[in-house]
Amino acid sequence: MRLLRFLRRGYWDAERARELDSYLAEAIDDNLARGMSLDEARAAARRKLGNPTLIREEIYTMNSLGWLETLWQDLRYGARLLRGNPTFAIVAVLTLALGTGANTAIFQLVDAIRLRSLPIDRPQELAEVRIVNTRNGRTGSFMGRYPMLSYPLYQQIRREQQVFADMAAWGTTTFDLAPGGEQRSAQAIWVSGNFFPLLGVRPAVGRLVGPADDVKGCTGIAVLGHAFWQREYGGDPAIAGRTILLEGRRFEIAGVAPAAFTGVDVGRTFDVAVPICVEPLFRGERSGYERSDVWFLAGLARLKPGITVEQASAHLAGLSKGILAATVSPRYTAQDAKDYREMAIGALGAGSGLSALRRTYGSSLNLLLGVTAVVLLIACANLANLLLARATAREREVAIRLAIGASRARIVRQMLSESLLIAAIGAGAGVLVARWFSASLVAFLSSSDNPLFIDLSLDWRVFAFTAAVAVFACVLFGLAPALRATRTSPGASMKAGSRGSTDTRERFGVRRGLVVLQVALSLVLVFGALLLARSLRNLTTMDPGFRQDGVIATGLDLRKAALPEEARAAAVAAILERVRAIPGVRAAAQAYTTPVSGNFWNNRVLVGSAAQKAVVNFNAVGAGYFDALGIQFVAGRDFDARDTPQSPRTAIVTESFVRAFFSGRNPIGQSFQIEAAAGEPRPFYEIVGVVRDTKYTDLREPFSPLAHLASTQEAPGPFLQIVTRIDTSPSAFTAAATRAIAEVNPAISLQHQSVRTQVSQSLLQERLMATLSGFFAGLAALIATIGLYGVMSYTVARRRIEIGVRMALGADAAAVVRMIVREAGVLLAAGLAIGAVLAVFAAKSASALLYGLKPGDPGTVAMAIAALASVTLLAGWIPARRASRLAPSTALRED
Repeated sequence: MRLLRFLRRGYWDAERARELDSYLAEAIDDNLARGMSLDEARAAARRKLGNPTLIREEIYTMNSLGWLETLWQDLRYGARLLRGNPTFAIVAVLTLALGTGANTAIFQLVDAIRLRSLPIDRPQELAEVRIVNTRNGRTGSFMGRYPMLSYPLYQQIRREQQVFADMAAWGTTTFDLAPGGEQRSAQAIWVSGNFFPLLGVRPAVGRLVGPADDVKGCTGIAVLGHAFWQREYGGDPAIAGRTILLEGRRFEIAGVAPAAFTGVDVGRTFDVAVPICVEPLFRGERSGYERSDVWFLAGLARLKPGITVEQASAHLAGLSKGILAATVSPRYTAQDAKDYREMAIGALGAGSGLSALRRTYGSSLNLLLGVTAVVLLIACANLANLLLARATAREREVAIRLAIGASRARIVRQMLSESLLIAAIGAGAGVLVARWFSASLVAFLSSSDNPLFIDLSLDWRVFAFTAAVAVFACVLFGLAPALRATRTSPGASMKAGSRGSTDTRERFGVRRGLVVLQVALSLVLVFGALLLARSLRNLTTMDPGFRQDGVIATGLDLRKAALPEEARAAAVAAILERVRAIPGVRAAAQAYTTPVSGNFWNNRVLVGSAAQKAVVNFNAVGAGYFDALGIQFVAGRDFDARDTPQSPRTAIVTESFVRAFFSGRNPIGQSFQIEAAAGEPRPFYEIVGVVRDTKYTDLREPFSPLAHLASTQEAPGPFLQIVTRIDTSPSAFTAAATRAIAEVNPAISLQHQSVRTQVSQSLLQERLMATLSGFFAGLAALIATIGLYGVMSYTVARRRIEIGVRMALGADAAAVVRMIVREAGVLLAAGLAIGAVLAVFAAKSASALLYGLKPGDPGTVAMAIAALASVTLLAGWIPARRASRLAPSTALRED
């Protein structure tokens, strides 16, 4: 009630004024009725009432909240001061906006990826069920972003567990929406029939996948994601019952998921959800529906009341041996089966969903959060320096206020209010910076092939974080100057010509110390940015063993063409003939996969019937593959017409393969076998050529054994790549290649991508870290430079008389410049020395992101010191140059 009266004091004051006027009027009328004159009546009425103004003031005070009134006065006073010094206000607000905005943006991503709960009923009850202990790794085929379980394993766990109310399975895949030609991808998920009921998700339109839809041999239905429904069908409310084309097959649309539910994969959304039972329709002979060695599902379960995740995990660990023994794949070798039975099943909390982004970028985001915190610290140090300078200018004002009775606490509170005002405005602007920065960051990480969907709407966590950052900044840059300002001796400050107590060596040392701190922290960031930039340069300039420029990889999907297996080779040969005839094509060849594309195929080999421990990577390629990718031959020949399905199988291996299995001996004419599933034959492969080492899955990996098999001798699958080296424009080639492939069979799906783009996308995390750390390092160096400039400018202003005397006694301009620059150099040297130690220590946290460099690389340390010193010394030289132009007579008259 009192707060309401405080907020409406103007209204209450006006009402009291009217009441008092009415009372006086009535009293005057009564006095007149008693026979008084008008003047006597007025005087008597006023004597009876008392002082109306004093009465209103007392009522006004009764309706006031003292601390709020004082705060409001301080804020208004602070606003007037900032308006009177716009340069300081703009610099301070911008500095804080960048500091708080960067922190909030990174925290917003951390919140969206790691902290935010799924928008479902009771998310805290969700648990992920998965293999948690694999001593020797898992073997088999792995598909999707979360290949944690096979379908038989999921069913076995669901049957035997006793700690979950229910358990569901889901997996990720991509469907082609186009009837043929260039692919139009839709992000899709496989879901078990109880997936949506377990999560408590209800449809926006129609119905969702249910248990009755997920039975063996089903023909399937489809459920659309809400955004996809809006984008592709304009939000048609009569969508249920229509059909959608997925990989050339028509599925009935059963309904639409609600807008709030975008799946359990954080950072991703789904366009289409289909029951797991339709998986064999899409993958045919590669289906994992009944195979324990095909991993393409993730398990989600809802805990029974009173059961914790730890208890559930312990329960599953106890069941692991029996569950795994019952689901061993008959294709496993004896060793694979033994490894499989030794694994363990467990449960992990999944209230915030699953996220490949969390696994990939979690450590990078934590590192960036630390970097932005350092930037904020530097910004606060700089603001504290600016406020100390302002405190010097306001010493006389503070001294006068102390002399006339103001308490020290009152002045400190008033100066802190100014800091709070700056922090609040800076934090508000920081939210806008954060929104822009977060959206830019998501756009940086997204691509057309790998779209991200991250909800960046502000919630209480982000607001709480931003408010905490603002309060932290306010206290850090505002408290120390306020306390120091109130320690001023009023008498000393008010002496004419006094330079004030902040001129003392001890107090000016605080400002110098803040500059040293800024330089030291800036060096840490500059050093880190240079390390990451040099690592990225090492990766992009290294020789991966294959050509990147002018090479196009065209992915083909033959499934919709409905070609029988025996007709695929002829179709591919016809495609290659037409592609090679396109003007500007220098070489074209078939391949199972291309380097650094994300696809891989590995296995163990037997040399001389002896099984080898090292895992070998494989590729199946056709004649001309090495020419197309510029891979050099060391010995032997390329695949050619001699390598037919009827001739002995041949292989071309890399130098690492020769070193690993032939100890440098000439391998031409030698043979090896590939480890096969139990009961399957192990054919011999004769080595007919040796090529240079090339990277396979990742540019960071060391060169490892790689064997290329002749694609003409391998069973043709529905997926393959056409690798083409061109010396024409990529757009002209892709258009011509699309037409050429359509001439062979218009139902073949295809997708073009340059090898250079593939390599660039594989370095996304490295580019992200190098770009952002470089930006923050530049920002930190700029703030530190401004801080040093401010200190040196104040030094020059403070020593004008001394400089004037020196010049009057014969000192030349060069001597004055040397004197000022030397002082700046001392601060810089101290900051760089401290920063170098901190930088080497801090760089260890980023060692996993480095390539070809050690965390304490001395060359990078020297480069960081040189870069920062050259910039900040300029900040010292400008005031020195100004001081050297000072007229001695002018300076001496100021004394």
